[in-house]
Amino acid sequence: QVQLVESGGGLVQAGGSLRLSCAASGRTFSTYSMGWFRQAPGKERGFVAAISWSGAATYYADSVKGRFSISRDNAKNTVYLQMNFLKPDDTAVYYCAAAPGSRATVTAAYNYWGQGTQVTVSS
Repeated sequence: QVQLVESGGGLVQAGGSLRLSCAASGRTFSTYSMGWFRQAPGKERGFVAAISWSGAATYYADSVKGRFSISRDNAKNTVYLQMNFLKPDDTAVYYCAAAPGSRATVTAAYNYWGQGTQVTVSS
């Protein structure tokens, strides 16, 4: 069982930066691939970024490549999403999720989800 709690969301102007954190409970955090997803009003939840259990591999949606960076600290049971050069289109609720093993790119494999944190980017 993994419990996830996101933090770090807020209101930022276009071009600004935010860093999201996701704290996980449980002793097996290092065995899970971790991902960030987002859902904007009126849209389906979509993939943003993911990182393998070791941190050696990372994956990004085309819309955030070069602007966002995912990382993890297994000693702290925490995964991060550094978001730079934010755009109004990045406005959404951001969710952290965990997938067992090496399934970082398989959305259906994510079976633990946080409650989400709101990110609002003003123009």
